[in-house]
Amino acid sequence: MEIRVSEDSSAAELTPIAMAFHELLGLPVTMRSLNRKGVRIERGKVIDNNYTGPILEQVLQENNTIRITPINGAYSGVPVAVAPIRDDKGYVVAAVGVVDIVGTIDLGVMFKDYPDIIDQVQECLRGRVIAP
Repeated sequence: MEIRVSEDSSAAELTPIAMAFHELLGLPVTMRSLNRKGVRIERGKVIDNNYTGPILEQVLQENNTIRITPINGAYSGVPVAVAPIRDDKGYVVAAVGVVDIVGTIDLGVMFKDYPDIIDQVQECLRGRVIAP
């Protein structure tokens, strides 16, 4: 079986990818394609296989990553991070979102005894990957 993401991918086609994100992060994950509704996964299970949300739709329209606390939808009042999935020409074909725990944590307090980790996380959040 080949797994491919396109603007017409169905929820069933996106589920294995969304589940991999969910298993890796241990966080709720949502994902949809440009032309079809998608999937919402929580606690290891597909909660909705006809899902869309306001931030997923905004990312599909704007083709930019968004970190925000939505005021409506299933994750109203909860920080989320949603990113576009682009084709080789840079056009958005899908979007994937997660609950943004980074937006809810004071990293300075959490890692006060590990300043090198704070520096690495801050660099990653700025889009710079640091090699060990």
